[in-house]
Amino acid sequence: MASGWKKSIGNVRSAVGNAMGGLRGGSNLASWVVAGTLAYFLWIKPSQELKREQQERAALAAVSDRYQYVEKTKPIPDPQETGLIYGNKNKSNNPEK
Repeated sequence: MASGWKKSIGNVRSAVGNAMGGLRGGSNLASWVVAGTLAYFLWIKPSQELKREQQERAALAAVSDRYQYVEKTKPIPDPQETGLIYGNKNKSNNPEK
């Protein structure tokens, strides 16, 4: 019984090793480091730089726009005394009270 789960763990390790290129030890680690470094410099870093450049251009365009719309009206206050959205329970129409 114990040899069954050991065999299955060995099969999983073998499958993972084969999926990673069949290399073992230091050469496997070195190949993953090289692949990761290449991926960073070929895909990740250029996309980050492009996003940063686009944000800088958008910021410069927003600052240099002299006809940019500026809100000049004050917000309309809530006419209710209680500040509730639905109904005004404290307001009475009878001034006799």
